[in-house]
Amino acid sequence: MDRGTPTSETTLPRRERKRLSPTERRAAIEEAAAKLFAERGYVACTLDDIAAAAGVTKPMIYRHFESKKELYLSLLAKYRDELAQAALEEYRTDEPLEARLPAMTNAWFAYVEKHPSAAKMLLRDAAGDAEIEAFQQQLRAMQRAADMALIREQHSPSLPELQIEPLAEVIRSSLTGLALWWLEHPEIPRSVPVEVILRVTRGLVGTRGG
Repeated sequence: MDRGTPTSETTLPRRERKRLSPTERRAAIEEAAAKLFAERGYVACTLDDIAAAAGVTKPMIYRHFESKKELYLSLLAKYRDELAQAALEEYRTDEPLEARLPAMTNAWFAYVEKHPSAAKMLLRDAAGDAEIEAFQQQLRAMQRAADMALIREQHSPSLPELQIEPLAEVIRSSLTGLALWWLEHPEIPRSVPVEVILRVTRGLVGTRGG
């Protein structure tokens, strides 16, 4: 055979990379950005880093987001809503709180386990930008308000009103701190942080297990 004659293998065109739809491309950008933001923090991460990780150009990112800040805030809002929905799906008003708490707590930690980058972005403080810090303050206030509602539903009439918000903050900060600790100890099964938070909540609010 003439070595100079191209074979059928050499003449086949290269398989082109699948062209992503705008929705798929945005999802790829968000996934890459979340991972980098979680690993490096907001300040240290650049749009060039995100573009390289997502396999797109920097101008392509600007087609979906006006700035790094808008991308970060968009992700925070998305993950905030997802995490809240995960817990709310287990919120059944026809059952007593002591029956709802285990399922709600497990659903919350299940989201953290499945979406570690999202959890780190939500639960860690992102210093360096006033608008992002304001968003996180609002998130903490929202979480605290939800815990206050649970406490009011279950607390003893002897519990002073002035203690409800501080108790809610203890629960919120315990949940956040434990989740971040757990992300650094992936060998620990989910049942452990779930039971720890239930112990804390039952002790503070007065619910009973089982």
